[in-house]
Amino acid sequence: MSPNWTRLIRFIAEEDGQTHLGEVDSSHPDIGLAIFEGQTVSARAITGSVFDGIVSSRTLTVQRLLSPLSPEHVPIIRCMGLNYRDHAAEAKLPIPDVPVLFIKPRTALNGPFPAKINVPALAQDGTSDYEAELSFVMGKSGRDIPEAEAMDHVLGFTASNDVSARAQQFKNSQWCFSKGGGLMGSHRPGMGPMLTLTLY
Repeated sequence: MSPNWTRLIRFIAEEDGQTHLGEVDSSHPDIGLAIFEGQTVSARAITGSVFDGIVSSRTLTVQRLLSPLSPEHVPIIRCMGLNYRDHAAEAKLPIPDVPVLFIKPRTALNGPFPAKINVPALAQDGTSDYEAELSFVMGKSGRDIPEAEAMDHVLGFTASNDVSARAQQFKNSQWCFSKGGGLMGSHRPGMGPMLTLTLY
């Protein structure tokens, strides 16, 4: 069974103080900004998980927005670095011939504003950096997937925030440590989070 939602959020509801999945309509094109501005945002409750959820007729009011996926649904976060020319130039690094890949642990998953990013003491030197990113959520695994079938494996996408400890990052060739302290979650209003299956 596949999900029938198109704009999914995970949130705490005013009605019962519990965590729910819900679908928001297009009256709030920017959920993060609407909540930041104190607007009332409601969502139709979703039964099931993000992978097979069915939108119900029950409407709940969003008290607090959470990251669209909970850590138990995120085994690992795979990332690509230096994939923008301007960013590589800013870092004074050459454009790589092959993709620069690194991982973040699921413990780096964080909620949107007003959630706080816990910056480790080691990285509280003023060199922490925050980058707005587009994150794809994989709906099913695969291997040697033809390009024409790639989007069949994508459940949806969400805005995210890649937090890096820059001073630590360039001390060695492995970026996992310097980028493992925080991710995802929008610490500026207007950056999500939301999943959508409307990819085209």
